[in-house]
Amino acid sequence: MKIKSCYICQHCGYQSPKWLGRCPDCGQWDAMVEERREAGPSQRRGGVALASSATPQRLCEVATTAEQRCLCGLSELDRVLGGGVVPGSLVLIGGDPGIGKSTLLLQAVDRLAATGAVLYVTAEESTRQVKMRGERLNVGAGDLFLVSETSLEIILERVRELRPSFLVVDSIQTIFTADLESAPGSVSQVRECAGRLMHLAKGQGVSTFITGHVTKDGAIAGPRMLEHMVDTVLYFEGDAGHPYRVLRAVKNRFGSTNEIGVFEMKEGGLAEVPNPSELFLAERPEGAAGSVVVPTLEGSRPILVELQALVSTSNFGQPRRTAIGIDPNRVALLVAVLEKKVGLSMLNQDIFFNVAGGVRLSEPGVDLGVIAALASSHLNRPVPASLMLFGEVGLAGEVRAVSRPELRVREAARLGFDRCYLPAGCLKAVDAPPGMELRGVRCVEQALDEVFA
Repeated sequence: MKIKSCYICQHCGYQSPKWLGRCPDCGQWDAMVEERREAGPSQRRGGVALASSATPQRLCEVATTAEQRCLCGLSELDRVLGGGVVPGSLVLIGGDPGIGKSTLLLQAVDRLAATGAVLYVTAEESTRQVKMRGERLNVGAGDLFLVSETSLEIILERVRELRPSFLVVDSIQTIFTADLESAPGSVSQVRECAGRLMHLAKGQGVSTFITGHVTKDGAIAGPRMLEHMVDTVLYFEGDAGHPYRVLRAVKNRFGSTNEIGVFEMKEGGLAEVPNPSELFLAERPEGAAGSVVVPTLEGSRPILVELQALVSTSNFGQPRRTAIGIDPNRVALLVAVLEKKVGLSMLNQDIFFNVAGGVRLSEPGVDLGVIAALASSHLNRPVPASLMLFGEVGLAGEVRAVSRPELRVREAARLGFDRCYLPAGCLKAVDAPPGMELRGVRCVEQALDEVFA
Protein backbone atom coordinates (compact mmCIF):
# COMPACT_ATOMS: atom_id res chain seq x y z
CA MET A 1 0.00 0.00 0.00
CA LYS A 2 1.40 3.37 -1.02
CA ILE A 3 2.11 5.76 1.86
CA LYS A 4 1.56 9.48 1.41
CA SER A 5 1.61 12.43 3.77
CA CYS A 6 -0.71 15.39 4.13
CA TYR A 7 -1.02 18.34 6.47
CA ILE A 8 -4.09 18.44 8.73
CA CYS A 9 -5.32 21.36 10.82
CA GLN A 10 -5.50 20.29 14.46
CA HIS A 11 -8.42 22.65 15.12
CA CYS A 12 -10.90 21.96 12.33
CA GLY A 13 -9.51 18.96 10.40
CA TYR A 14 -8.81 20.81 7.14
CA GLN A 15 -6.41 18.83 4.90
CA SER A 16 -3.79 20.24 2.57
CA PRO A 17 -1.12 18.52 0.44
CA LYS A 18 1.45 21.11 1.57
CA TRP A 19 2.21 23.01 4.74
CA LEU A 20 0.40 26.31 5.31
CA GLY A 21 1.16 28.84 7.99
CA ARG A 22 -2.53 29.64 8.44
CA CYS A 23 -5.47 27.28 8.01
CA PRO A 24 -7.70 28.53 5.17
CA ASP A 25 -10.79 27.07 6.83
CA CYS A 26 -10.71 28.18 10.49
CA GLY A 27 -7.99 30.85 10.28
CA GLN A 28 -5.77 29.38 13.01
CA TRP A 29 -2.04 30.02 12.74
CA ASP A 30 0.57 27.26 12.98
CA ALA A 31 -2.07 24.52 13.27
CA MET A 32 -1.09 22.37 10.25
CA VAL A 33 0.65 19.14 11.28
CA GLU A 34 2.04 16.53 8.91
CA GLU A 35 0.44 13.10 9.14
CA ARG A 36 1.15 10.00 7.10
CA ARG A 37 -1.67 7.85 5.86
CA GLU A 38 -2.32 5.00 3.48
CA ALA A 39 -3.51 5.89 0.01
CA GLY A 40 -6.62 3.94 -0.96
CA PRO A 41 -9.77 2.79 0.79
CA SER A 42 -9.35 1.40 4.27
CA GLN A 43 -10.99 -1.91 5.08
CA ARG A 44 -10.49 -1.64 8.85
CA ARG A 45 -13.58 -2.03 11.00
CA GLY A 46 -11.97 -2.88 14.32
CA GLY A 47 -13.23 -6.46 14.19
CA VAL A 48 -16.82 -5.39 14.81
CA ALA A 49 -19.51 -7.32 12.96
CA LEU A 50 -21.91 -4.91 11.32
CA ALA A 51 -25.49 -5.55 10.29
CA SER A 52 -26.25 -6.92 6.84
CA SER A 53 -26.69 -4.57 3.91
CA ALA A 54 -29.98 -2.71 4.23
CA THR A 55 -32.56 -2.57 1.46
CA PRO A 56 -34.79 0.45 0.79
CA GLN A 57 -38.11 0.46 2.63
CA ARG A 58 -41.19 2.61 2.43
CA LEU A 59 -41.45 4.98 5.35
CA CYS A 60 -44.91 3.65 6.22
CA GLU A 61 -43.54 0.08 6.38
CA VAL A 62 -40.74 0.80 8.87
CA ALA A 63 -41.49 -0.89 12.19
CA THR A 64 -41.20 1.33 15.25
CA THR A 65 -40.80 0.15 18.82
CA ALA A 66 -40.44 2.03 22.06
CA GLU A 67 -36.85 2.57 23.11
CA GLN A 68 -35.86 0.51 26.13
CA ARG A 69 -33.90 2.91 28.28
CA CYS A 70 -31.73 2.09 31.26
CA LEU A 71 -32.01 4.45 34.22
CA CYS A 72 -28.63 5.27 35.71
CA GLY A 73 -30.06 6.30 39.09
CA LEU A 74 -29.01 9.95 38.73
CA SER A 75 -32.30 11.63 37.87
CA GLU A 76 -30.56 14.81 36.68
CA LEU A 77 -28.44 12.83 34.20
CA ASP A 78 -31.44 10.78 33.09
CA ARG A 79 -33.36 14.01 32.48
CA VAL A 80 -30.65 15.42 30.21
CA LEU A 81 -30.32 12.13 28.30
CA GLY A 82 -34.05 12.21 27.57
CA GLY A 83 -35.21 9.60 30.08
CA GLY A 84 -32.24 7.26 30.46
CA VAL A 85 -29.49 5.54 28.49
CA VAL A 86 -30.50 4.09 25.12
CA PRO A 87 -28.82 0.73 24.28
CA GLY A 88 -26.24 1.14 21.52
CA SER A 89 -25.99 4.91 21.95
CA LEU A 90 -22.73 6.87 21.81
CA VAL A 91 -22.55 9.76 24.30
CA LEU A 92 -19.80 12.40 24.34
CA ILE A 93 -19.22 14.41 27.53
CA GLY A 94 -16.97 17.48 27.43
CA GLY A 95 -15.90 19.97 30.06
CA ASP A 96 -13.00 21.85 31.59
CA PRO A 97 -10.24 19.90 33.38
CA GLY A 98 -11.25 19.01 36.94
CA ILE A 99 -14.90 19.95 36.44
CA GLY A 100 -16.07 16.46 37.44
CA LYS A 101 -16.57 14.46 34.21
CA SER A 102 -14.91 11.32 35.54
CA THR A 103 -16.68 11.66 38.88
CA LEU A 104 -20.07 11.92 37.16
CA LEU A 105 -19.44 8.88 34.96
CA LEU A 106 -18.09 6.78 37.82
CA GLN A 107 -21.17 7.50 39.93
CA ALA A 108 -23.46 6.78 36.97
CA VAL A 109 -21.90 3.47 35.88
CA ASP A 110 -21.82 2.25 39.47
CA ARG A 111 -25.62 2.22 39.37
CA LEU A 112 -25.81 1.03 35.76
CA ALA A 113 -23.77 -2.03 36.76
CA ALA A 114 -26.91 -3.36 38.43
CA THR A 115 -28.45 -3.86 34.96
CA GLY A 116 -25.39 -5.13 33.09
CA ALA A 117 -21.61 -5.40 33.10
CA VAL A 118 -19.63 -2.15 32.73
CA LEU A 119 -16.11 -1.79 31.33
CA TYR A 120 -14.44 1.45 32.43
CA VAL A 121 -11.37 2.23 30.29
CA THR A 122 -9.15 4.74 32.07
CA ALA A 123 -6.54 6.00 29.64
CA GLU A 124 -5.32 8.93 31.74
CA GLU A 125 -5.16 7.34 35.19
CA SER A 126 -4.15 4.03 36.66
CA THR A 127 -6.72 1.60 37.99
CA ARG A 128 -5.42 2.33 41.50
CA GLN A 129 -6.22 6.03 41.13
CA VAL A 130 -9.73 5.19 39.95
CA LYS A 131 -10.13 2.79 42.87
CA MET A 132 -9.15 5.54 45.33
CA ARG A 133 -11.72 7.88 43.79
CA GLY A 134 -14.30 5.09 43.90
CA GLU A 135 -13.72 4.60 47.64
CA ARG A 136 -14.25 8.32 48.21
CA LEU A 137 -17.47 8.19 46.18
CA ASN A 138 -18.60 4.93 47.84
CA VAL A 139 -18.54 3.13 44.48
CA GLY A 140 -18.10 -0.63 44.55
CA ALA A 141 -20.41 -2.45 42.14
CA GLY A 142 -19.51 -6.07 41.49
CA ASP A 143 -19.95 -5.88 37.69
CA LEU A 144 -17.86 -2.73 37.25
CA PHE A 145 -14.58 -3.69 35.54
CA LEU A 146 -11.56 -1.38 35.20
CA VAL A 147 -8.76 -1.45 32.66
CA SER A 148 -5.98 1.05 32.11
CA GLU A 149 -5.26 1.02 28.39
CA THR A 150 -4.64 3.46 25.53
CA SER A 151 -4.50 1.08 22.54
CA LEU A 152 -7.82 0.91 20.71
CA GLU A 153 -7.14 -2.59 19.39
CA ILE A 154 -6.60 -3.95 22.91
CA ILE A 155 -9.71 -2.13 24.17
CA LEU A 156 -11.84 -3.72 21.45
CA GLU A 157 -10.35 -7.12 22.30
CA ARG A 158 -11.29 -6.66 25.98
CA VAL A 159 -14.82 -5.73 24.93
CA ARG A 160 -15.12 -8.92 22.86
CA GLU A 161 -13.92 -10.98 25.83
CA LEU A 162 -16.09 -9.34 28.49
CA ARG A 163 -19.15 -8.47 26.36
CA PRO A 164 -20.25 -5.58 28.61
CA SER A 165 -23.54 -3.71 28.32
CA PHE A 166 -21.85 -0.36 28.95
CA LEU A 167 -18.45 1.02 27.98
CA VAL A 168 -16.71 4.17 29.25
CA VAL A 169 -13.62 5.59 27.51
CA ASP A 170 -11.87 8.35 29.46
CA SER A 171 -10.75 10.13 27.34
CA ILE A 172 -10.96 9.90 23.51
CA GLN A 173 -7.93 12.20 23.05
CA THR A 174 -5.62 9.70 24.74
CA ILE A 175 -6.73 6.64 22.74
CA PHE A 176 -4.75 5.68 19.63
CA THR A 177 -4.80 3.04 16.92
CA ALA A 178 -1.64 1.45 15.57
CA ASP A 179 -2.98 1.71 12.01
CA LEU A 180 -2.18 5.44 12.01
CA GLU A 181 1.25 6.94 12.57
CA SER A 182 0.00 10.24 13.98
CA ALA A 183 0.21 11.00 17.69
CA PRO A 184 -2.69 10.39 20.11
CA GLY A 185 -5.03 13.36 20.20
CA SER A 186 -4.46 14.35 16.59
CA VAL A 187 -7.39 14.88 14.27
CA SER A 188 -6.85 11.58 12.45
CA GLN A 189 -6.56 9.54 15.65
CA VAL A 190 -9.62 11.10 17.27
CA ARG A 191 -11.71 10.64 14.13
CA GLU A 192 -10.63 7.04 13.54
CA CYS A 193 -11.00 5.94 17.17
CA ALA A 194 -14.42 7.56 17.49
CA GLY A 195 -15.51 5.91 14.24
CA ARG A 196 -14.58 2.44 15.46
CA LEU A 197 -16.29 3.01 18.81
CA MET A 198 -19.39 4.08 16.92
CA HIS A 199 -19.34 0.81 14.92
CA LEU A 200 -18.91 -1.07 18.18
CA ALA A 201 -21.88 0.68 19.81
CA LYS A 202 -24.21 0.22 16.83
CA GLY A 203 -23.02 -3.26 15.85
CA GLN A 204 -23.05 -4.89 19.29
CA GLY A 205 -25.52 -2.66 21.14
CA VAL A 206 -22.99 -1.47 23.71
CA SER A 207 -23.96 1.85 25.29
CA THR A 208 -20.75 3.87 25.12
CA PHE A 209 -19.69 7.01 26.99
CA ILE A 210 -16.59 8.92 25.92
CA THR A 211 -15.12 12.03 27.51
CA GLY A 212 -13.41 14.78 25.55
CA HIS A 213 -10.94 17.52 26.37
CA VAL A 214 -11.95 21.09 25.62
CA THR A 215 -9.98 23.93 24.05
CA LYS A 216 -9.44 27.36 25.59
CA ASP A 217 -12.57 28.52 23.76
CA GLY A 218 -14.67 25.89 25.56
CA ALA A 219 -15.30 23.65 22.53
CA ILE A 220 -14.44 19.95 22.52
CA ALA A 221 -10.95 19.43 21.12
CA GLY A 222 -10.57 17.58 17.85
CA PRO A 223 -12.46 17.72 14.58
CA ARG A 224 -16.00 19.06 14.55
CA MET A 225 -16.93 15.78 12.91
CA LEU A 226 -16.59 14.15 16.34
CA GLU A 227 -19.78 15.86 17.54
CA HIS A 228 -21.59 14.85 14.33
CA MET A 229 -20.66 11.18 14.74
CA VAL A 230 -22.01 10.66 18.25
CA ASP A 231 -25.67 10.47 19.28
CA THR A 232 -25.51 12.84 22.23
CA VAL A 233 -23.17 15.69 23.14
CA LEU A 234 -23.20 16.87 26.76
CA TYR A 235 -21.26 19.79 28.20
CA PHE A 236 -20.43 19.79 31.91
CA GLU A 237 -20.20 23.44 32.90
CA GLY A 238 -19.32 25.22 36.10
CA ASP A 239 -17.35 27.99 37.72
CA ALA A 240 -14.24 27.16 39.70
CA GLY A 241 -15.42 29.54 42.42
CA HIS A 242 -18.81 27.85 42.85
CA PRO A 243 -19.69 24.27 43.84
CA TYR A 244 -22.56 24.06 41.36
CA ARG A 245 -22.28 22.20 38.06
CA VAL A 246 -24.67 22.30 35.10
CA LEU A 247 -24.95 19.41 32.64
CA ARG A 248 -26.30 20.72 29.34
CA ALA A 249 -27.20 18.82 26.16
CA VAL A 250 -26.23 20.53 22.90
CA LYS A 251 -27.15 17.52 20.75
CA ASN A 252 -29.44 14.60 21.51
CA ARG A 253 -30.91 12.19 18.98
CA PHE A 254 -33.05 10.57 21.66
CA GLY A 255 -34.44 13.58 23.50
CA SER A 256 -34.61 17.33 23.89
CA THR A 257 -31.55 19.57 23.75
CA ASN A 258 -33.13 22.13 26.10
CA GLU A 259 -32.91 20.13 29.33
CA ILE A 260 -30.25 20.74 31.97
CA GLY A 261 -29.14 18.88 35.06
CA VAL A 262 -27.86 20.66 38.16
CA PHE A 263 -25.33 19.12 40.55
CA GLU A 264 -23.43 20.31 43.58
CA MET A 265 -19.83 19.20 44.09
CA LYS A 266 -19.30 17.92 47.61
CA GLU A 267 -16.59 15.99 49.40
CA GLY A 268 -18.39 12.72 48.71
CA GLY A 269 -18.92 13.45 45.00
CA LEU A 270 -21.64 15.07 42.95
CA ALA A 271 -25.00 15.55 44.67
CA GLU A 272 -28.14 16.14 42.64
CA VAL A 273 -30.00 19.44 43.06
CA PRO A 274 -33.69 18.69 42.41
CA ASN A 275 -34.74 22.26 43.25
CA PRO A 276 -32.07 24.65 41.90
CA SER A 277 -34.25 27.77 42.36
CA GLU A 278 -34.06 27.58 46.16
CA LEU A 279 -30.33 26.95 45.97
CA PHE A 280 -29.59 29.96 43.75
CA LEU A 281 -31.72 32.30 45.88
CA ALA A 282 -30.56 31.07 49.28
CA GLU A 283 -28.01 33.89 49.76
CA ARG A 284 -29.89 36.71 48.10
CA PRO A 285 -29.32 40.02 49.98
CA GLU A 286 -32.37 41.78 51.40
CA GLY A 287 -33.06 45.35 50.33
CA ALA A 288 -29.99 45.67 48.06
CA ALA A 289 -30.23 47.96 45.06
CA GLY A 290 -29.46 46.26 41.75
CA SER A 291 -30.74 42.81 42.80
CA VAL A 292 -33.64 41.34 40.80
CA VAL A 293 -35.08 37.82 40.52
CA VAL A 294 -36.12 36.52 37.10
CA PRO A 295 -37.47 33.14 35.94
CA THR A 296 -35.57 31.45 33.14
CA LEU A 297 -36.67 28.34 31.30
CA GLU A 298 -34.29 25.44 30.64
CA GLY A 299 -36.24 22.92 28.60
CA SER A 300 -39.31 22.05 30.68
CA ARG A 301 -37.74 23.24 33.93
CA PRO A 302 -38.28 26.79 35.26
CA ILE A 303 -35.43 28.15 37.37
CA LEU A 304 -35.39 31.38 39.37
CA VAL A 305 -32.04 33.17 39.33
CA GLU A 306 -30.78 36.42 40.80
CA LEU A 307 -29.46 39.18 38.56
CA GLN A 308 -27.04 41.68 40.09
CA ALA A 309 -26.08 45.03 38.61
CA LEU A 310 -23.64 47.65 39.85
CA VAL A 311 -23.71 51.07 38.18
CA SER A 312 -21.24 53.69 39.42
CA THR A 313 -19.63 56.86 38.10
CA SER A 314 -16.49 56.19 36.06
CA ASN A 315 -13.20 57.88 36.87
CA PHE A 316 -11.82 57.21 33.40
CA GLY A 317 -12.60 58.53 29.96
CA GLN A 318 -13.78 55.11 28.77
CA PRO A 319 -16.33 53.54 31.17
CA ARG A 320 -16.01 49.83 31.87
CA ARG A 321 -18.80 47.44 30.83
CA THR A 322 -18.46 43.90 32.24
CA ALA A 323 -21.02 41.08 32.22
CA ILE A 324 -20.67 37.58 33.69
CA GLY A 325 -23.17 34.83 32.96
CA ILE A 326 -24.94 36.73 30.17
CA ASP A 327 -24.02 38.03 26.73
CA PRO A 328 -22.26 41.42 27.20
CA ASN A 329 -23.62 42.60 23.85
CA ARG A 330 -27.16 41.99 25.08
CA VAL A 331 -26.47 44.05 28.20
CA ALA A 332 -25.04 46.88 26.07
CA LEU A 333 -28.18 46.83 23.92
CA LEU A 334 -30.45 47.09 26.96
CA VAL A 335 -28.35 49.95 28.36
CA ALA A 336 -28.94 51.81 25.08
CA VAL A 337 -32.69 51.18 25.41
CA LEU A 338 -32.61 52.62 28.94
CA GLU A 339 -30.82 55.74 27.76
CA LYS A 340 -33.00 56.33 24.69
CA LYS A 341 -36.46 55.29 25.85
CA VAL A 342 -36.35 55.97 29.60
CA GLY A 343 -33.91 58.86 29.74
CA LEU A 344 -31.40 57.39 32.21
CA SER A 345 -27.95 58.76 31.38
CA MET A 346 -25.29 56.05 31.67
CA LEU A 347 -22.72 57.46 29.28
CA ASN A 348 -20.17 58.10 32.05
CA GLN A 349 -21.10 55.10 34.22
CA ASP A 350 -19.17 51.91 34.88
CA ILE A 351 -21.54 48.94 34.55
CA PHE A 352 -20.85 45.55 36.12
CA PHE A 353 -23.42 42.79 35.67
CA ASN A 354 -23.46 39.31 37.18
CA VAL A 355 -25.74 36.27 37.27
CA ALA A 356 -25.45 34.87 40.80
CA GLY A 357 -24.52 31.23 41.29
CA GLY A 358 -22.40 30.85 38.16
CA VAL A 359 -25.45 30.32 35.91
CA ARG A 360 -25.24 31.26 32.22
CA LEU A 361 -28.35 32.79 30.65
CA SER A 362 -29.04 32.91 26.93
CA GLU A 363 -32.80 33.34 26.52
CA PRO A 364 -34.29 36.82 25.88
CA GLY A 365 -36.98 36.33 28.52
CA VAL A 366 -34.68 37.85 31.17
CA ASP A 367 -34.37 41.20 29.37
CA LEU A 368 -36.91 42.98 31.57
CA GLY A 369 -35.07 41.76 34.66
CA VAL A 370 -31.78 43.11 33.31
CA ILE A 371 -33.45 46.48 32.68
CA ALA A 372 -34.87 46.59 36.22
CA ALA A 373 -31.53 45.63 37.82
CA LEU A 374 -29.64 48.33 35.92
CA ALA A 375 -32.23 50.99 36.76
CA SER A 376 -32.34 49.90 40.41
CA SER A 377 -28.58 50.26 40.82
CA HIS A 378 -28.43 53.54 38.90
CA LEU A 379 -31.27 55.11 40.93
CA ASN A 380 -30.10 53.39 44.16
CA ARG A 381 -33.64 52.17 44.77
CA PRO A 382 -34.08 48.48 45.63
CA VAL A 383 -36.66 46.30 43.95
CA PRO A 384 -39.15 44.74 46.44
CA ALA A 385 -37.97 41.30 47.52
CA SER A 386 -41.32 39.64 46.77
CA LEU A 387 -41.48 41.02 43.20
CA MET A 388 -40.46 39.16 40.06
CA LEU A 389 -40.54 40.16 36.39
CA PHE A 390 -39.75 38.72 32.99
CA GLY A 391 -40.18 39.55 29.30
CA GLU A 392 -38.23 40.22 26.13
CA VAL A 393 -37.36 43.86 25.40
CA GLY A 394 -37.21 45.19 21.83
CA LEU A 395 -35.24 48.13 20.47
CA ALA A 396 -38.36 50.32 20.57
CA GLY A 397 -38.67 49.71 24.31
CA GLU A 398 -41.64 47.36 23.95
CA VAL A 399 -42.00 44.28 26.17
CA ARG A 400 -42.65 41.19 24.07
CA ALA A 401 -44.23 37.87 25.02
CA VAL A 402 -42.08 34.85 25.93
CA SER A 403 -42.70 31.09 25.90
CA ARG A 404 -44.28 29.08 28.73
CA PRO A 405 -45.20 31.98 31.06
CA GLU A 406 -47.43 29.74 33.19
CA LEU A 407 -44.46 27.61 34.30
CA ARG A 408 -42.49 30.69 35.31
CA VAL A 409 -45.37 32.17 37.30
CA ARG A 410 -46.11 28.86 39.04
CA GLU A 411 -42.49 28.44 40.12
CA ALA A 412 -42.40 31.99 41.50
CA ALA A 413 -45.61 31.44 43.46
CA ARG A 414 -44.23 28.21 44.93
CA LEU A 415 -41.22 30.08 46.31
CA GLY A 416 -43.32 32.83 47.94
CA PHE A 417 -43.34 35.67 45.38
CA ASP A 418 -46.60 37.61 45.48
CA ARG A 419 -46.26 40.04 42.56
CA CYS A 420 -45.13 39.46 38.98
CA TYR A 421 -44.71 41.84 36.04
CA LEU A 422 -44.97 40.06 32.71
CA PRO A 423 -45.65 41.00 29.07
CA ALA A 424 -49.22 42.09 28.45
CA GLY A 425 -49.36 39.57 25.60
CA CYS A 426 -48.89 36.71 28.10
CA LEU A 427 -51.44 37.93 30.63
CA LYS A 428 -54.45 36.25 29.01
CA ALA A 429 -52.70 32.89 28.81
CA VAL A 430 -51.82 32.71 32.52
CA ASP A 431 -54.11 32.04 35.46
CA ALA A 432 -52.90 33.76 38.60
CA PRO A 433 -51.98 31.25 41.34
CA PRO A 434 -53.43 31.85 44.83
CA GLY A 435 -51.67 34.78 46.49
CA MET A 436 -49.99 35.96 43.27
CA GLU A 437 -50.78 39.31 41.63
CA LEU A 438 -50.08 39.50 37.89
CA ARG A 439 -49.54 42.80 36.12
CA GLY A 440 -49.10 43.09 32.38
CA VAL A 441 -46.74 45.72 30.94
CA ARG A 442 -46.37 46.88 27.34
CA CYS A 443 -43.19 48.98 27.49
CA VAL A 444 -40.09 49.51 29.60
CA GLU A 445 -41.23 52.91 30.87
CA GLN A 446 -44.48 51.47 32.21
CA ALA A 447 -42.68 48.60 33.94
CA LEU A 448 -40.15 50.85 35.68
CA ASP A 449 -42.80 53.37 36.70
CA GLU A 450 -44.81 50.63 38.43
CA VAL A 451 -41.81 48.88 40.00
CA PHE A 452 -40.39 52.08 41.52
CA ALA A 453 -43.73 53.82 42.18
